[in-house]
Amino acid sequence: MNMTVNIAGVEWKNPVTVASGTFGSGAEYADFVDLSRLGAVTTKGVANVPWPGNPTPRVAEICGGMMNAIGLQNPGIELFCKRDIPFLRQFDTKIIVNVCGKSAEDYCEVAERLAGEDMLEINISCPNVKEGGIAFGQNPKAAEDITRAVKKYAKQPVIMKLSPNVTDIAEMAKAVEAGGADAVSLINTLTGMKIDIHRRTFALANQTGGVSGPAIHPIAVRMVYQTAQAVKLPIIGMGGIASAEDAIEMMLAGASAVSVGTANFHNPAVTMEIVEGIEEYLRQNNMEDVRELIGAVRVNT
Repeated sequence: MNMTVNIAGVEWKNPVTVASGTFGSGAEYADFVDLSRLGAVTTKGVANVPWPGNPTPRVAEICGGMMNAIGLQNPGIELFCKRDIPFLRQFDTKIIVNVCGKSAEDYCEVAERLAGEDMLEINISCPNVKEGGIAFGQNPKAAEDITRAVKKYAKQPVIMKLSPNVTDIAEMAKAVEAGGADAVSLINTLTGMKIDIHRRTFALANQTGGVSGPAIHPIAVRMVYQTAQAVKLPIIGMGGIASAEDAIEMMLAGASAVSVGTANFHNPAVTMEIVEGIEEYLRQNNMEDVRELIGAVRVNT
């Protein structure tokens, strides 16, 4: 049985990775997950300088998931290259570095420093930072321009991470494709708000936050399907994936690979369960190659 997938020329041993910001940079989960069994490890976002993140409280539980406003807190590229990259290179998995920034220059500076890694995921979609990335992710022209700028510095395939907080996800996908993107990942969190009725104040200090978890899965599947119809780029699908069934659904909609996020918090072994579940599904359906799943949803007749 073949579980390998090819994402923009990079071969993964299976189609499962983790969503940036939900898995640290791998070390935090290494006691629970054999990182070498993942198709790829996607790191937490890293910027050209350390970011402190947003004030607390930064996380709130909601029905069907969670809401966070961490604010892309990260140690900066210097410490990341010294500590996190050497750790990940111990494992037989692909390394995807998620890159964040507040200007085109920020993104390009980090991309230039990461010439040796397998892939870059450019976060232009975080709803928890009030300047920078989110503006790129909601304007097609800006998204195209930042993609083109990063591509001038990147030595490896560039994945552009798209925001669901737009009118037309296909338009954004076409924009980054025009800018030279090698792949896209979607979706990032949906912008939400929670109010504590007992204290009559916002549950998050940032007032708004990114909604994730099972509640957003149907929205993510719809957007992956729309994107697959609009562009020729490989798609890494994410959003509320908590089981092999969720992952297979995403692949049938058109994703070449899947990324597991919020589910890691309450089940650190969920990625291993998903890999095994996909394998079992292929066996049960007499399928020899996981790539047979990609975009194989049938139109009702």
